[in-house]
Amino acid sequence: MTRVVCPGSFDPVTMGHLDIITRASVLFDEVIALVIVNPDKEPSFTAQERVNMLNKSTAHLENVSVDHHRGLLVDYIRDKGATAIVKGLRAMSDFEYEFQMALTNKKLLPQAETIFLTTTSEHLYLNSSLVKQVAGFGGDISAFVPPQVLSDIQLRLCDKYIKL
Repeated sequence: MTRVVCPGSFDPVTMGHLDIITRASVLFDEVIALVIVNPDKEPSFTAQERVNMLNKSTAHLENVSVDHHRGLLVDYIRDKGATAIVKGLRAMSDFEYEFQMALTNKKLLPQAETIFLTTTSEHLYLNSSLVKQVAGFGGDISAFVPPQVLSDIQLRLCDKYIKL
């Protein structure tokens, strides 16, 4: 059985994230969508809120589970017996950072591989920061986020910048 981890901040989850998780679920027996808690970032949603949104967004994928972790990704990989890390790549700028992280993870846990899935052209431009900015100015984010979590995201983010 191949168990892989799709880590990310998922703040909030986007259609791009969901695309990578869905495609990984076809390739591997078990996929863990892992909310990584980064102490250097101030997220718009708590770790538990992000877990809840991912659970709603992936409920239709039988072999996907959702979890969160604070600490080194390789420690989580080791504890869960996963064999690989699956990351999505949008552009060359993503590759530089993700390649550096993959090499670091490989040094820390040699048995864990990193697998890169390129994003579909439909989601090439999409990231959580863009969703937060559009929502913050009251824009329509329905094409950017899973429908199951649209209202959750709108309640938190819509009109954020207009109210300032």
